[in-house]
This record gives sequence, structure tokens and C-alpha cells, in this order.
Amino acid sequence: MALDSTNADDHIPTERDSLLDRNHRSRSNDDDAGEREHSVPQGIARRLYLSHFLSTWNSRVFEFGAVLYLATIYPGTLLPMSLYALTRGVSAIVFAPVVGQYIDIGDRLRVVRFSIVVQRLVVAASCVILYILSIRVPLTRAENAIMLVLLALFACLEKLCSIMNLVSVEKDWVVVVCQSDEVALRALNAQMRRIDLMCKLLGPLFISLIDGTSTEIAIIVNFAMNIASVLIEYFAIARVYYEVPALQEPKRRLAPERLLETERKRDYSFSHNWNHVKQITRKSGSDFVTYFHHRAFLPSIAGALLYLTVLNFAGQMVTYLLSAGYSSSQIGLARTVSVAFEVLATWVAPWAMGKVGPVRAGLWFSSWQVTMLVAGVAVFFVMYEDRPVVSASGLVGGVILSRVGLRGFDLCAQLIVQEDVEPSARGAFSSVEASWQSTFELLSYTSTIVFFRPEQFNWPALISVIAVAVASSAYTLFVRLRRGHLLHLDVITQLLGSNKGKQRERERAIERITSSSDV
Repeated sequence: MALDSTNADDHIPTERDSLLDRNHRSRSNDDDAGEREHSVPQGIARRLYLSHFLSTWNSRVFEFGAVLYLATIYPGTLLPMSLYALTRGVSAIVFAPVVGQYIDIGDRLRVVRFSIVVQRLVVAASCVILYILSIRVPLTRAENAIMLVLLALFACLEKLCSIMNLVSVEKDWVVVVCQSDEVALRALNAQMRRIDLMCKLLGPLFISLIDGTSTEIAIIVNFAMNIASVLIEYFAIARVYYEVPALQEPKRRLAPERLLETERKRDYSFSHNWNHVKQITRKSGSDFVTYFHHRAFLPSIAGALLYLTVLNFAGQMVTYLLSAGYSSSQIGLARTVSVAFEVLATWVAPWAMGKVGPVRAGLWFSSWQVTMLVAGVAVFFVMYEDRPVVSASGLVGGVILSRVGLRGFDLCAQLIVQEDVEPSARGAFSSVEASWQSTFELLSYTSTIVFFRPEQFNWPALISVIAVAVASSAYTLFVRLRRGHLLHLDVITQLLGSNKGKQRERERAIERITSSSDV
């Protein structure tokens, strides 16, 4: 993938320049623009981080804990866990656009508070059911099936509320709080991503250590943390809302007659359920069409495609590494180093965006990710038959190094989407994006269902690399369309011409020296 080598000020304007490009060009003469302090008050930022941490922590702990609990409750079979994960993923694909519609039309505080309360209630109810199952309360086969159905239903609600909270805060609240300050937006995005990564690393480790002692105690701790955090998160996000007046403004203003017409339609639709369902379905279809035609589609779908991978130290790759000869402690160490590289990217990416802008920085990070994965998979394939440990180690090394590119690209693409998507469409756009992420994630699981033997892991690994390469190609196309070029050929020509000129001068000097010595 070709890397961009143009100057930071170079830009070919398009018909509709994005706000982030204009912001970057207006700061091009300020050498310290990427280093200056942002304008978001520390109190607001801290409360936003606190709310995001509690939401992410509880979601990560329960998501990983539920797998452990089900594995203990139903030993010797993966069917209950598979059905649980499948229904959870499918619900995100089908209903995420509806969640996006609610985000776009609803009051910001009401939407986030609804997501907090419902998510905590369904997790608490799930913990109660899991505890009943874990202590082996005598149940008939029908009652046991009902318990599983309820768990799957609650998992769907938990997933949708998690999407609602994530999209609302990361794709809308953060943008409004920063108020067109791109330096502030980069800083908040990076800090939110660090919170995500630390919860991703420490949450599963925390609950797995407790589960190793007792599954029942782990469920109780999960339940208690979930209940204890709800009030803190509930009021922390409310403080942010009331301290930032822009958050209290409607996302779109309608004329009085349009507003009255909208209310009449809403009353009619709610009083006629079938019409309301048809209206939601049509709106979901319209959201998908809008997503495909939006100018931020390519960076968004490129980011979603990265979910079609088994090269991420999740269950599929871990299972293969164990079969290849890695120990649990070695895998844990590799995963820790991988997360450390991801956290490193949350500092490298804002610095790179400050120097060359988010569009070009995204191209750099995308190219780095592809290069590292191709190198790792090449070693993996070359040594696959003869030296499985060396083969697996090459794969591990490539995956670890690629994480800098993955998270760096993720932050660049997120900033582009945040700035390009209109405030009134952020919920719908990001929810459709979440649907595609879930779709590609399910496809990654499908790849290991089809090629389920450890010795067949080379095919899911190859599919993953192809998906990452396609994502990088899609983003490269976006850069070409946005900026009008990838490389400045005239600059390269001038450089080559200059080098040729210097070479000619050296040749002439040598000729003169030779001629004078002959004389």
C-alpha cells in the first residue's frame, strides 16, 4: 500500500470540504498545534471519562463473565454459549438501526440514562438467572430452556443498550463537548480509547480470577458491581449534560408546522402498531441507503471490515496457539504486550494527526497494519508444516506489531466520521456502522466454524489478512477521492531531477579533473 509523502499543507479541495480538513489547514502554520492544551474543562472531561469507564467496565466484565459462567454451568458442550453469542450478535445487526433512530430523535440525556438503567437491569436479571443455574436448583427441561431463552433475550437488550450508550457518548456527546476544537476531539477520543483498552485487558482478567475461585462468587461480584455503579454513572453523565449548554440544544430544528405534523404522525404511528413497525422498517432501509451514499462511508466500512479477523488474541486464535504448543502464561504475556501496543497507539495517533492531519495519518496506520500482518502470516505459512511453534510465533509477532496500525487507524477513522456526519444523523449512521461491525464479526466466527480444526487455522488467518487488505484498499480509495492524489508525482520528479542534476555536475567535475591531470 503506497504511503503518502506530501507536505502537510498540500490539499486539493473537493466540492464539500470536511470540517476536520479545514481545521487542520487553518492550523498548518502553528507548529505546536498538536501539543497545546485543549479547551474542555477538566471537571467535564473527568465526569465523561468516569461514565464511559463504568459503562465499558461493566459491559466487558459481564460479556466475558457470561461465557465463563455458561461454560461452568454446561460443561462438555458449546451449544448454550454458541446460541447465546449468536443471538446477541444477530440482535445487534437487526436492531442497531432502530437504536440509531432513537438516538437521533431522542433527548440526549434521556437516551443515555435509558441505556444505563436498562443495561444495568438486564445484567442484574441475567446474574440472578445464572446464579440459580450455577447452584443447581432442580429444574425441569422446559424450565431450563426458558432460563436459556431469557438469558438470550437479556443478552440482546444488554448489547443494544451498550451500542446506544457507546454511539451516543463517543459519536455525539464528545463532538458537542469539544465544540469544533479538533485538538480537544483528538485528546478525548484517545483517552476514551485508552479506557476501552484497559477495560478490555483488565475486566476479563479480573472476573476470570474470581471465577477461578468460585463461579457463584464471580456472579455475585458481577451483580454487585453492576448495581453499585448505576447511580454514579447516572448522575455523572447528567452533570456533563447540564454543564455543557450545547448538549441541551436539539440536534435539528423543525419549523412549527413541521413539528406539529411530526407529532401527529408520531401519535398516529404509536396508536397503530403495524404502521409504526412499517415506518421503522422503511426508516431503517433509508438509513442503510444513506450510509452507503455518505461521504464518510469508505472510512467507516473500512473500520467495520477490520472486525472480520481471527488475528486478535480472542478465543479462536488462543485455541490455535494452545494447540501449536503455547502455554496459557505465554498467551497471556503475548496478549498483554498486544494491548500495550494498542495503548501506545492512543498517544502516537493524536501526534500523527497533529502533524499530517487525520486523513493522511489514517493511510499511514492502515498501511502499517497490512504490512505487519502480511509479514507475520508469511512466516506463519512458510513454517506451518515443519515448525508449528516458530510458525505461530511469527503470527504472534505480526499481530502484536499490527495493533499500533489498527488502533491508530481506528482513531483517525473515528475522527473523520465524527466531523463528517451531520449532528442529526450521527445516531443512525453510527448504528448502521455497528450493524456492519457485528456482521463482519459473525463472519469471522463462521470462518472458524467452517475450518474448525486447529490444523486448518491457516485459512481463517488468510481470510483475515484479505479482509484487512480490502479495508486498507477502501480507505486508500477514500484518500484518493478526498485529496485527489496519494503521492505528489511532481515533487518526486523534481527530487529525481535534482538528483540527476547533481549526478551530472559530479560527472562534469570528474571530467574536468581528468582533463587537467592529462594536460
